[in-house]
Amino acid sequence: MPLALLALAIGAFGIGTTEFVIMGLLPEVADGFQVSIPVAGYLVTGYALGVVLGAPLMTVLGTKVTRKRMLMLLMGLFIAGNVLSAVAPVFGVMLAGRVVASLAHGAFFGIGSVVAADLVAPEKKAGAIAMMFTGLTVANVVGVPLGTLVGQSVGWRATFFIVAGLGVLGLAGVARLVPEQPRPEGVRLRHELAAFRNVQVLLAMAMTVLGFGGVFAAITYITPMMTEITGFADSSVTWLLVLFGLGMVGGNLVGGKFADRALMPMLFVSLGSLALVLGLFTLTAHNKIAAAITVFLVGGLGFATVPPLQKRVLDQASGAPTLASAVNIGAFNLGNALSAWLGGVVIAAGLGFTAPNWVGAILAASALGLAVLSAALERGSARRESRAVAEALSAERVTVPAFRH
Repeated sequence: MPLALLALAIGAFGIGTTEFVIMGLLPEVADGFQVSIPVAGYLVTGYALGVVLGAPLMTVLGTKVTRKRMLMLLMGLFIAGNVLSAVAPVFGVMLAGRVVASLAHGAFFGIGSVVAADLVAPEKKAGAIAMMFTGLTVANVVGVPLGTLVGQSVGWRATFFIVAGLGVLGLAGVARLVPEQPRPEGVRLRHELAAFRNVQVLLAMAMTVLGFGGVFAAITYITPMMTEITGFADSSVTWLLVLFGLGMVGGNLVGGKFADRALMPMLFVSLGSLALVLGLFTLTAHNKIAAAITVFLVGGLGFATVPPLQKRVLDQASGAPTLASAVNIGAFNLGNALSAWLGGVVIAAGLGFTAPNWVGAILAASALGLAVLSAALERGSARRESRAVAEALSAERVTVPAFRH
């Protein structure tokens, strides 16, 4: 794999840390601003919605510059948002800082996915995408637990200053290691938008929303669930997040490997297993060992869907993939926002801290249904094309002898 993928992984590490670390710090942030846990959950929802809006917006704005320069500008925006979060005097400013940082997220991963795929041979594209996303998953093994530990020990503001420093490292890595790539010739915004007329692209994005949304329904509220229901101490949340991150790393690499071999079967297995595990989480959350194993499995199965879904979009929008790739990253976060909100709704309704697990199971099962539909439509399209070719060949065999005679 090219060394440039390391630079993309460094940027992904910083972005992954700021995205997920807030979940381990929700109680501290809520206490600091004197708001409830569901209200503090808006920091997750707001970030996710910012990614949804920022992914297409920043990608369109970046069509006039090279991909490398745009990646550098996005890291600068990420740094600014995290500094704003760190110094926020009131909750509203903290939320604004999260949104500013989130504007860089979708476009960075979207453009980065295209750059990563262009750096390798066609049969290694999903693996290259997975390598970039390894930075995001490793953030959950190293960055998020350490950020949570720092936030619980020193204060959550220190965590966001550290995250801003990670952004500086990411910016330097992109500047030093990512090669300059000329802007693609002949690709205009209308070509990028044309990809959204492809039903398979839309189905892949819908799978992204629902499938990864299932993960966030449970993980957004992991701290109160594990401390109030399972009985873990606050300090144990750090190590639970390490387990979640280890699952993400393994699932991401397995998903990237098998997506290059059998993409749709990989989605069937990962989404179906994710729905089952999330449903069981409602029961396993009452036992410490079972809960820890389940947290690991949720991370692994959830991220096993990421490389195949991203590659699915790139394959189906192969003529103009940049905007579709970025919007699909936004789709991941639309699922995050939807599930975080739904999880807060069921908790606020008095159904308990395990109720979001059922929300996640339903979302993942719905994504599996869409995957089955997508595969069926693809098989039907292939059969129609085969019949058309066969009919054309048959007609040629009939008409040629008559012409010669």
